[in-house]
Amino acid sequence: MRQTRNAAKLRPVRIVSLLPSATEIVCALGLRPKLVGRSHECDYPLDTGELPAVSLARIASEQLSSAAIDRGVSEAIARGDDLYGVDAGVLAALAPDVIITQSLCTVCAVSGDGVRSVAAACGIAPNVIELEPDGLAGIVETVELLGRELGADGAARELAAEMRDRLARLAAQHHTDSPRRVVVLEWLDPPFAAGHWVPEQVQLAGGIELLGRPREASFRTDWKMVRATQPEVCVLAPCGFDEQGTRERAAADGVADELAGCGARIVCVDATSHFSRPGPRVVEGVELLARIFREG
Repeated sequence: MRQTRNAAKLRPVRIVSLLPSATEIVCALGLRPKLVGRSHECDYPLDTGELPAVSLARIASEQLSSAAIDRGVSEAIARGDDLYGVDAGVLAALAPDVIITQSLCTVCAVSGDGVRSVAAACGIAPNVIELEPDGLAGIVETVELLGRELGADGAARELAAEMRDRLARLAAQHHTDSPRRVVVLEWLDPPFAAGHWVPEQVQLAGGIELLGRPREASFRTDWKMVRATQPEVCVLAPCGFDEQGTRERAAADGVADELAGCGARIVCVDATSHFSRPGPRVVEGVELLARIFREG
């Protein structure tokens, strides 16, 4: 975690979260009353949607195909363009003491440097906390770090202990010498193999991730490679989509045709709630995978 601080560190009163997982953690720690702003993607807990959105996406992806979104993101990164912006007027009006963002993924949220630049231009100097968990242990540690930084040590220790206990019980319950052969895809056109904490989720649920690499970034692959792994289960978890959205994307992207003949059971999941966001609900993601693997 990286951060910049005011000369005098005060207990934060006004928090802006530019990361959906951080918003979930802040609320889980009982700090919802101190949350004054959110990212344009923060939608859980539901009442956080009432807060003003501070960030905005520079690529309007709602009506674009998966391939078009991937192409737009790739071209923007190649040009060195930012994928997200910050509404300086909203940020200045909110005058937060703390802004939480991330440094893990360039396509997921506003970078810390971008936040600092806009804050300085607004004449404010909040503490900027950048989160970068690369695995399940890191996610739990993020809960503890935010607890310390935001004055909620006790609640954070309790939540972290609960998450560790649930993950340990899941690992013991679903340990097997014959794990399910699994591929999780974090994008569908082109297919992206899962990374970071997702392969660990698969393992704890009683599977083995055949393409994705634990605690490393997701990466572009192709359908020939996916079929070659001979998965028993192919979990579709495109970043930013719930289960219904995933089904719609899978149909539009012709996933069933691409996987025809390889014998894999295709399962669409709510990636937004359980896999894409490094927050408390990743534990529920493990539980969901365990149920999927038990079903065959």
